[in-house]
Amino acid sequence: MVAGMRTDDPSWFEYDSGTVSPAELTALLSDHLLPARRDAIESVLTGRTENVAVVIEGMVDVGNVSAILRTADGFGIQRVHAVDNAGKYKRSKRTTRGADKWVDKYRWETTEECFSNLRSDGYRIVVADVGASSQPISELDLTDRCAIVFGNELDGLSAAARAGADASVTVPMEGFAESFNISVAAAIALYEIHRQRMSKRGVSGDLSPEAKDRIRAVWYAKTVTNARVVVEHKLSGSQPS
Repeated sequence: MVAGMRTDDPSWFEYDSGTVSPAELTALLSDHLLPARRDAIESVLTGRTENVAVVIEGMVDVGNVSAILRTADGFGIQRVHAVDNAGKYKRSKRTTRGADKWVDKYRWETTEECFSNLRSDGYRIVVADVGASSQPISELDLTDRCAIVFGNELDGLSAAARAGADASVTVPMEGFAESFNISVAAAIALYEIHRQRMSKRGVSGDLSPEAKDRIRAVWYAKTVTNARVVVEHKLSGSQPS
């Protein structure tokens, strides 16, 4: 198992001894986690959502990417998409503090490919833009399934992102600066989405039972040292040496 694998990767549940369900994987690993850790996972799952996604388009600053990943995790957002149209980036462990381990990360070569996938999965695509046509983020209902898109630190959003968006929002400013740092803008935007969802629903997390089972199982596997070896031994009926 690779810690960076997404929770929707079927490899988490495939073993030499056969395929297991998420519930079976959880049961096989449960006694290898301390009760406090199991409780912490349940608490985080309660606030988790796959109905809000973050898209990072073409960013080149490692710190900004890592900060957005950490913010997404902090607000319970499970899915983060990155469009690599501005070159590769590397994660910053110092900035993410391990938060990116728990978030599902998707990589795309083009914005069009990313948006097509999101739209086919039922997401409304909202870009964060400083343009005159953008409305303040607090004025747009963002409580339903949506993907919020943040652009390059140097050039902003691409023309493809603007053309492919369903809506455009901005974070109002009162000072001389024309825009916030992109990681700051992302934090404000994600807080606003969280605030709206809490206000309308009373909760921000809304994982389906199936998604919760899948993510729980994968998080158990990411937590337990040598989880694959442990599971294989239990499935085969032998004891690890």
